Formats: sequence, C-alpha cells, structure tokens
Amino acid sequence: MAWFTREKSEDRKPDEGERKVRTEGLWFKCEACRQIIWKKALEESLHVCPKCGFHFRVDATTRLRMLFDGPWETHDAGLASTDPLQFVDSKPYHARLGAMRKATSLNDAVISASGKLEGRAVNICALELKFIGGSVGAVVGEVLTRAIERSIEKRTPLIIVSASGGMRMQEGAVSLMQMAKISAALMAMDEAGVPFLSVMSDPTTGGTTGSFAMLGDLNVAEPGALVGFAGPRVIEQTIRQKLPEGFQRAEFLLKTGMLDGIVKRAELKRYLAKSLDFFCGPA
Repeated sequence: MAWFTREKSEDRKPDEGERKVRTEGLWFKCEACRQIIWKKALEESLHVCPKCGFHFRVDATTRLRMLFDGPWETHDAGLASTDPLQFVDSKPYHARLGAMRKATSLNDAVISASGKLEGRAVNICALELKFIGGSVGAVVGEVLTRAIERSIEKRTPLIIVSASGGMRMQEGAVSLMQMAKISAALMAMDEAGVPFLSVMSDPTTGGTTGSFAMLGDLNVAEPGALVGFAGPRVIEQTIRQKLPEGFQRAEFLLKTGMLDGIVKRAELKRYLAKSLDFFCGPA
C-alpha cells in the first residue's frame, strides 16, 4: 500500500507542487460552433468568434470603448428610478434595482456619453442588457431624451446602440410612455437636420424596436442579432404556424427591407464614421 501513498517531506513547503492552476473564466465556448476560445484571444477579436464569426454580447462600457477614439464624458449617470408603482413580483422592484446597481455599477440600463469617433464629435448611448434585460423605464427614457436634446443643441450626431428586451413592465404605463417621449424627441432632431444612427445588437426587441431603434436615419444591426417586437415563440403560438428559418434575425430583416445594413463588429466604427461623413460632410 506504500506505493499508493505520498509521504510529505518536512523540508517541502505545504503548498509546493500542489498548487492548482486557476482556469475558471479564462476560456469561453462559442454558442454557435462550440469552439473553445481563450479569453485574451476573444478580447482581441472584439468578442467575435475567430472560427465562425459569432458575435458574443458585450456590455455597454465595452461597447463605448470600441467606438470612441479615447476617453469620453458621461452624462446623467446620477438619475435613478423612484419605483413609482411600488411594484412587487418575485421580489420588490426596489430590491431588484439595488441588486442590479451593485452588479453593474450603473444606476440604470444605459450609459450616455460624448467623445470623438474617428475624430468627429458624437454622442453615443449604449444600453446595458445585464441591467434588467436592458429594459427601458423612466430613467432610460429621460437619459435618451436628454442625449437627443443635447445633440440638437450642439448639432452633434447621435448614435444609440440597442441591447434590450423592451419596456420595463415594473414601471407600467410610465415605461410605455417613454416610447412616445423618445420618438417625439427624435422627430425634433430630424426636423433640426441632425443625424441619428441606430445600431441594433443581440437582442433588440419589444418596445425598443417599436420606437427609437427603428427610427434612425440609418438602421444597422450586427450579424445574427435578434431584432423584433414579439419573440418568435410568442408569434408561433399566436398564429399557430411555423416561422421561416432565421425569422427575426438580422439577415432575414435585411432581405425584407427592415434594415439598411448588417455590419461586423470589427468594421462598425469605420462604417459609422463613413456614414457620418455622408450625412455631415468630412470631419
């Protein structure tokens, strides 16, 4: 039995030779091709699978880092919901908000910022999917509206990158009113002749698609992004018919005229810069 036992040397440190290599969080599996990808390689490819081109979801801060030339200035970060309905589902809404703020270090599901994109001054708003599904409540509606008004005042183009499940039902009619509020502000922006570019990432659904996400002077999406109002499963159960392959994916919507283009993440910054050159002239 001595063959199967290891005697510890008194001279050896207790953990020497027994240290475990920590690999948790260093590798990711592609949801499309099941390829195992090293974290650093994934970051270098802008969170796109190097084998099949699958676009992983990214948070709002990462999105801004990809688009701005350098540091940016944030706006209205202190706005927070007052829980107007005192809503309770599986947990009180105020408790859910507190947990999300702790997890994301954000007060709500959007970051509004201004900076330079390929040398041009722009305002960019990025929705944060991790904050209650990127849902749009009173705070997100107010932040987006202020960004639009800021763009009109300074005649600075606006880009909104959507990643959202729609309106935030914990705020009831207050959340639904944001659709009209943001859309009205965008109409004023259109009348002022200031361009608004809408970028849809996976997923962009519900009232987000039903309002500002589809109101851009240019509407583009990332490859494979789910874009629609109701989800495919809900539609199938309603009409009791099998939907076409790839229904509500960006490629399907481009074929049916709902999108102006599909842009790979690595090409997005340059694509937006060229689009703004078209709308505004060279920077």
